[in-house]
Amino acid sequence: MSATTDHAEERTNPAARLGFQPGQVVQELGYDDDAEQELREAIEELTGTDLVNEEYDDVVDAVIVWFRDDDGDLADALVNATTLIEEGALIWLFTPKTGRDGYVDPSDIQEAAVTAGLQQVGATSAGKDWNGLRLATPKAKR
Repeated sequence: MSATTDHAEERTNPAARLGFQPGQVVQELGYDDDAEQELREAIEELTGTDLVNEEYDDVVDAVIVWFRDDDGDLADALVNATTLIEEGALIWLFTPKTGRDGYVDPSDIQEAAVTAGLQQVGATSAGKDWNGLRLATPKAKR
């Protein structure tokens, strides 16, 4: 595939824009009917594999977490998201946009990320009703 084709795919496939790659195993946590189906399908199309759920017990390349205000403890959900990934791997946290049912206050997200040992490294709109925050485990100091 040429560099031009790669860039064109990044513009048209939301999963490419979020950094997903062919062949990756992506674990999905917190799925419900309100999750952004177009994004889920784009991730599966780009990676060439189905999303795996919480019952998957092997190492994964990335994790997506759908989280709403009434889903429980966000820090716990983020700690769970780190159990099958390697240091430096990325996690996408998707929360409802402002004014949508289940909206999560940004200060709550920041506090939960710090508690889980994660740092925010990016943000994006993930569809009509969802925002995405790209989180990562801090890289080890050398």
